[in-house]
This record gives sequence, C-alpha cells and structure tokens, in this order.
Amino acid sequence: MTMFAAGLIVIGENFNVTRKIKVTSPRVVREGGRIGIAYTGSGGGRKVLDCTDIVPADPAQQDGFMIPHIAQALRKRELEYIGSVIRAQEKAGAHIIDLCVDEISPYPEERQEWMRWSVKAVQEITGATLAVDSSDSGTIIAGLDAYDHRKSRPAINSFNLEEGREGLVDLARERDALLFVNASGREGMPQSAEERVRNLQQCMRMMDACNIAMADRYLDPLVFPIGTDSECGNHYLQAVKDLRAGYPDVHIFGGHSNVSFGLPRRAALNHAFTLLSIAAGCDAVMVDPVMNSPRPFEEFRYAADALTGKDEYTMKYLGYCRRGQD
Repeated sequence: MTMFAAGLIVIGENFNVTRKIKVTSPRVVREGGRIGIAYTGSGGGRKVLDCTDIVPADPAQQDGFMIPHIAQALRKRELEYIGSVIRAQEKAGAHIIDLCVDEISPYPEERQEWMRWSVKAVQEITGATLAVDSSDSGTIIAGLDAYDHRKSRPAINSFNLEEGREGLVDLARERDALLFVNASGREGMPQSAEERVRNLQQCMRMMDACNIAMADRYLDPLVFPIGTDSECGNHYLQAVKDLRAGYPDVHIFGGHSNVSFGLPRRAALNHAFTLLSIAAGCDAVMVDPVMNSPRPFEEFRYAADALTGKDEYTMKYLGYCRRGQD
C-alpha cells in the first residue's frame, strides 16, 4: 500500500502538455537568434530548452504567445528539462505526480505511445507515485503497461460514470493502482451538490464490488468556475462535507484553481477556496506546488483539526511542529 504522511496529500499537476509559459516571461531567453526557456539542469548548471521552432518568427505575432513547454520538452525528448520540472514539484511538496499527454496528438495511437514514453522517462527521474491521466482509457492502459511497479504504485486518473470508463475499476484492482474518481455522470457534468454526491455514491458501490481499498480511493466532486455560476463553490463544498460524513476513510480532493477561472486576482480566490475545501473535509489537493506552495494548506489542516477537536490532545499538531515545520 502506498502510504503518505499524515498531513495533506499533494498531487502535482505540472506535467501536462497543456502547460504554457508566456513568451514575455523572465524565463524566456533570446540568444544567438534563438528563443528558449532557461532552467537549471541536474548538475546545477544553466541550460536552455530550445523553442525557436514553435515561436512565431514575426515579433508582431509574438505578443501574447504562450509556449507549450511540456509538449516541447516531450517532442524534443529533453530529459534534462523534464527532470527539472519533476524535481521542482517534489521539492515543493508533491507526493503524486500527474502525467497527462492528451493534447500532444489527436490520434489515440500517438497519445498512447507518448504516455508509454513519458511513464518510463519520469520513472527514471523519480520514485514517486505517478498518476496516469487521460480522457482516453486506452492511453491509461498504455501508461500502466509501461509502469514499473517495483519503483512505486501507479494511480489512475480518472474513473467516472461516463460510458466506457467502468473498466478502469477492474483495471485498478488488477494493477494495484490508486484510483481517482470524479463526479461526472453518464449524462454530463453534475449541476448540484446532491448530483455530485449521487454520482460518487454510485462509483463507490462499483468500487465496493471490486474490493478497492478505501485508502486507495480519491474522490473529486469537481470544481467549476464561480464566474459562470455563483453557487458552484457552495455546491462543491457541500458535496465535500456530505462525502466526508459518509466516507471517513477515503481521500477527497479537487482542482481547486478551477474556481477562479476568468476572474482577476485568481491567487486570492484559489487560496481562500482551498482553505474552505480543507475545512469541509478535503485531505488532498491537486495544485501547481511550485507556483502555489502547499505548506500553508497543510499548516491550516493540522491547526484546524487541533482547534475543532479532531486531533485529540493536539497530538498530530505537536508532531507536525516537532518535525521542524514550525
């Protein structure tokens, strides 16, 4: 069984081919007529990921351009850059590294090959649990086929009630994988707290039938932007409370930064919403740990449990402080 510290579980979301860096970022350098992203290599020296071939040559077209740096590193098989991304996530506190290559190709066969390559490459860099993440079950299977279980247990991201996903429960059991489960229903996205809970309850029954251990289940009630519906935050938080009351031994998490999409000063909204989610019952977060340090969230969880009597005699809080985190 994969065991993490008693505190908050951090799922690093950075290794996704959708990740982009503004061409105006200080990390973007222009040297000798070439454009690239500067980073620190494994030996400590300065290195540059060459992105010249994907940045518009015309300066007028560069305004607002976003460099898909993870996709570029994969296509160039730039292992040093990939290693720098993974090591940065681990150093920032990630326990699980999420791998998603879906947007690198519209063709399933190519996505599957990229997932196989990515799993093997990243496992050479880290012994952390990797979450094989795809909207395509075939890509998840390809990643698990490439996975070296001697280094860590895999995670599957994710199972839900959508047609064609039910086989992932059996797969999790067969491959001894952690299972991420989201509240999407057979007819689409949930519109209320009650619908989120009902969908996940049905998923729980399916996992019960396959004897998936409670500690291996990661429930995601789904976070939607409050800019489109002011009740989206409340729907999520209520679902977390209800799920925690009904299933005390599972893990509950979410993509908390989704809540602020389209709004200004997103960091403030994301921070507040993550704290509210932890207070409601989340014991895991899926974040960019480099840009959004998980330490304040972990501190809050220990402190809140101590203050509300969930941590008897504040023993866990005191242990956290003794580990040098205070």
